[in-house]
Amino acid sequence: MSHPAVAPRIGPLVVRSAPVDDPGELLALLPPDDAFAWVHGGDGLVGWGRATELHTAGADRFAEASAWWRELSSRAVIRDEVDTPGSGLVAFGSFTFADDADGSVLVVPEVVVGRRDGVSWVTVIGTGITAPPPLVPAAPPQVPTGATFADGPVDGDTWQSLVAEAVQRIQADDLDKVVLARDLVATLDAPLDVRAPLARLAGGYPSCWTFHVDGFFGSTPEMLVRLERGLVTSRVLAGTIRRTGDDTHDLALAGSLARSSKDLEEHEYAVRSVADALAPHCTNMFVPETPFVLHLPNVMHLATDVTGVMKDGASALTLAASLHPSAAVGGTPTREAVRLIGEIERLDRGRYAGPVGWIDARGDGEWGIGLRSAQVEDDGRTVRLFAGCGIVADSVPADELAESTAKLIPVREALTPREM
Repeated sequence: MSHPAVAPRIGPLVVRSAPVDDPGELLALLPPDDAFAWVHGGDGLVGWGRATELHTAGADRFAEASAWWRELSSRAVIRDEVDTPGSGLVAFGSFTFADDADGSVLVVPEVVVGRRDGVSWVTVIGTGITAPPPLVPAAPPQVPTGATFADGPVDGDTWQSLVAEAVQRIQADDLDKVVLARDLVATLDAPLDVRAPLARLAGGYPSCWTFHVDGFFGSTPEMLVRLERGLVTSRVLAGTIRRTGDDTHDLALAGSLARSSKDLEEHEYAVRSVADALAPHCTNMFVPETPFVLHLPNVMHLATDVTGVMKDGASALTLAASLHPSAAVGGTPTREAVRLIGEIERLDRGRYAGPVGWIDARGDGEWGIGLRSAQVEDDGRTVRLFAGCGIVADSVPADELAESTAKLIPVREALTPREM
């Protein structure tokens, strides 16, 4: 089912990017409303206001967004004194996991502030010439209070039975792997000021990409694709083990993860799906033979960085569309896995596990997978937290439930009151 893309009709955008002194913590600049973020290790992009936006849905959502972006970029009047990926005209975006879900969006902010490799800049975007605003910290965010958590439509016991059903289907040779997700519903005393969990996530997980687009926020460890001046990079994560907090024990766990046949099998499927999707667009691809162990504060993952050189002029958004859904969030074979997800998961994923990130007028950009994430519902007081696990033939339902619980920790703790 396809839905028409919806975007306001406006004149050509006027864009100016200029270097500025280091503005300090990027997230601290954000106002409470219409705030957008993509930060990693202190660098990244933040924005606010809405110069224009596109809402799209359906199987053609990526193609419609790409066409809209090409047309908007070709008409824009851009004065870019910085000339780096992320300067000039920029849109933040996030897309639904499923073809039949509503909610995919690209938003061009009125102001974007960026920092990259020691260079900082501000971009102003509108239909006329606008002076950049003073870059000073906004008022501190309101800390969330009264958070209570409850299972979503599927409780833990039922979810384990769904995992068991998936294992049976895999053992019957219907497919090799399927990723099943679950959600947790948080209820707060007052509408969420999303800047508070963003600050917690960015501070606690600096090696992840902390994001916010239209009420969808999180801190993802997985870079679906980065395109920078012709170089393509994709970080694949599949295979997870929970950390204990004891460094010696965790080191032993990392070794067991690196030798785990179940996790290595799951990881191989994910890497293969990414390499196959990028191959038509790239030359000189490099796919490491063995993964490394990525250490995060709460879990460890098997990880592989796949790289290549662009050969066909595709944009970062086009590459993201080619990669979605990868085996890391869908399964193998992908079509059969996504079909099984629709049959048994009993969950509206929304934008969970879909591409989230940014694109500039050159086509460069960064798109992560919307993991370790949550969606703020319309009332502002309800937040849906998501996590998923890759299920293969020897998966144990209780272990998968424990893994999903570990993956919920980052956002759950970000909604738990403490002094900011």
